[in-house]
Amino acid sequence: MKSPRPLFSQRLFWLALLLSLGIGALVTRTVFTMRTDAWNFAARTNANLATALEQSVGWTLRAMDQSLQDVAAKLEHPGVMELPQELRNRVLFATPLRVAGLMDVYVVDSRGDIVIDSVAHPPRKANYADRDYFQALMSGAREGLVIGHPVMGRVTQTWMLPVARAYHGADGRVAGVVVSSVSLSYFNELFSALHLGPSSGVNLILSSGTIVTRYPYGDADVGKSLAGTPNMRRLLAEKSGSFVGVASLDKIERFYSFRHVGPYPLVVNVAQSTDVMLASWRANALQLAAFALVLMASCVGLAVLFARELARRQEVTSRLQQTEHYLRTILDNLPSTISYWDKSERNRFINRTSVDVYGRTPQELHGMHVSDVVGSAGYAVVEPFIRQALAGHPQRFERNLTDASGRLRCTHISYTPDMDPRTGEVRGVFVQMSDITDRKRVEEELFQEKELMRLTLQSIGDAVVCTDAEGRITYLNPVAAHMTGWQAFDAAGRDVDEVAPLFLANGEQTQPSSLRQALAARTTCGPTRGVVLRGRDGMRFEVEESASPIIDRHGQLTGAVMVVHDVTETMAMAERMARLAQYDALTDLPNRVLLQDRAAHALALARRESRSLAVMYLDLDGFKQVNDRLGHDAGDQLLVLFARRLVAAMRQSDTVCRQGGDEFVLLLPGLDGRRQLSAVAGKVLAVCREPFVVRGESLQIGLSAGIALFPEHGATYEELARHADTAMYAAKRAGRMQVRCYAGPVREPELVEPPLQDATK
Repeated sequence: MKSPRPLFSQRLFWLALLLSLGIGALVTRTVFTMRTDAWNFAARTNANLATALEQSVGWTLRAMDQSLQDVAAKLEHPGVMELPQELRNRVLFATPLRVAGLMDVYVVDSRGDIVIDSVAHPPRKANYADRDYFQALMSGAREGLVIGHPVMGRVTQTWMLPVARAYHGADGRVAGVVVSSVSLSYFNELFSALHLGPSSGVNLILSSGTIVTRYPYGDADVGKSLAGTPNMRRLLAEKSGSFVGVASLDKIERFYSFRHVGPYPLVVNVAQSTDVMLASWRANALQLAAFALVLMASCVGLAVLFARELARRQEVTSRLQQTEHYLRTILDNLPSTISYWDKSERNRFINRTSVDVYGRTPQELHGMHVSDVVGSAGYAVVEPFIRQALAGHPQRFERNLTDASGRLRCTHISYTPDMDPRTGEVRGVFVQMSDITDRKRVEEELFQEKELMRLTLQSIGDAVVCTDAEGRITYLNPVAAHMTGWQAFDAAGRDVDEVAPLFLANGEQTQPSSLRQALAARTTCGPTRGVVLRGRDGMRFEVEESASPIIDRHGQLTGAVMVVHDVTETMAMAERMARLAQYDALTDLPNRVLLQDRAAHALALARRESRSLAVMYLDLDGFKQVNDRLGHDAGDQLLVLFARRLVAAMRQSDTVCRQGGDEFVLLLPGLDGRRQLSAVAGKVLAVCREPFVVRGESLQIGLSAGIALFPEHGATYEELARHADTAMYAAKRAGRMQVRCYAGPVREPELVEPPLQDATK
């Protein structure tokens, strides 16, 4: 008969082997769980840093854009360029110079030369015609804020990121560029607040792939292109995200968290070395693996030793105690609180996290009742769940508690009944408590962000219309409801073309909605100008509209959003401003701008047809005395009466312009010979022969005039104007109330006698 001892030993050996394999599996799972937790924590931290940097950079660029818009808008005002230099600079640059990070601001003309400098008077000499942003804005290829490639400043001699906006002339064309820049050191100072590990850093990259700055690696990589690299393709594929990639510059594997900076062509990413991210985990994993190997070897060894020497029970007991120690070590290093409570609700086991949560060691908590551990208030919360668990029903719930350090934690708690497998009796409760504070914070932040977006859409001044992928209305903000005449609940589910019909400026021909185009092309469309929105109630709005598709993170088209901007008042104001830009506000005569334009056309026609042309300068005599005696209001009335008489005396083909003050300019095309000059002189002098009645008082004034002829006295308007002015002052010196014609640089201007019948009057 075989001894039962070998059979028992074999069974013990196989049991020990299975236990070792189980421990190995448990440890392996624990190691991978620890790796996942470490990786997820670092990834969340990385993503949060990228989000914070994107918001900071986006806010900076928005503030800079607003400042440049303000300068451009002021430049387009007709009176700004006429202001004295010091006052003009104060008006243009008072706000931009207060924006953090914004360097000197320059106004560049259409040739690329600096014409206005926010710092230097006169402006520093530099030309920006070769810059990418200048060419893009002047050609009309780009609108709005344009961010150029990083360059070494020609004035500042530092690395900078240029930002620019176009400004327009009175004719609506691009007249030049308002340009400033952000020193790359500003971004590096912003990024320096992050304390990343070795081989880690922050990258700011243009959407074209050009590196703006890499912190903390210095300026060596500024301007290098990453276009076409695998990492750059990942950065451009989505608005935000994270991925692991190998850097093309130094071949180091990093974890990248990136976000596109608002609507701007910039991507910010935080790159952490994967070796740094997992360094702590590797150390812990090695220790845990060592413990596991020791534990597994111990189990097998104990089984072998027990099979060989049953007498050595003390040694086996010691090893079992050691095994318990290892298991306790594993549990103590888990991030969750693990505990066991018997039927009397007294503690029989808890891991080391009890020190952080309750401020007591596992030894101190052993044998304590639940109410003594969590307090009476806490016990009142958890007692119903404990009762249910002791009745055999697993429980899961969330609870807020204050830990030993005074920190408020949000926790997820699970109660698992410990049931006797033979009798089904509940012997106690296993409790696992996990800290979910960070998860709850993220959920709250997402809710706040959604609520902020809702409030923003409710409060902005533009109409916002949202649809599904089929173009059916899902949302109207209050402005959109007002403009369309539809309430949001009535419009829901209706076609966008029914709720917000668009027409061309004539108001009859329909205009396809940019939202439909955005849905079809899956890209942003607009802005579309010269469009009329006709509301349900018959109201008519001149608008600009643009639309963008809504694409989820899986690349699926889920809808579109259309923004409609009411430009009715803006268009009316533009028409009024265009009039003021070319006509004198007092007399309604053409001003200097319109005169120069007409002079250019008249000179071109005169050259083509070989005809003459005259420019006459007029200055009123005795006007100052009227202002001094009766006031400027009376003077203004006199100027209006004089302008009317002068216009009535001239031909329809002539241009009568008020130069400023009491000076007037006549552009007289097609004059043939001195005889016609004499006739014009007679008409001009006759304007002042009859007195002017102002406020019931008869006023007598005179005039002095000078004439220059094309082509005898000049080939350009500037030459003719200068010579006519010279002849006018000669008329004043000679006794006034006369007309003189320029006779050359040496000779005195000649007197132009009016016709004989006029001379006798």
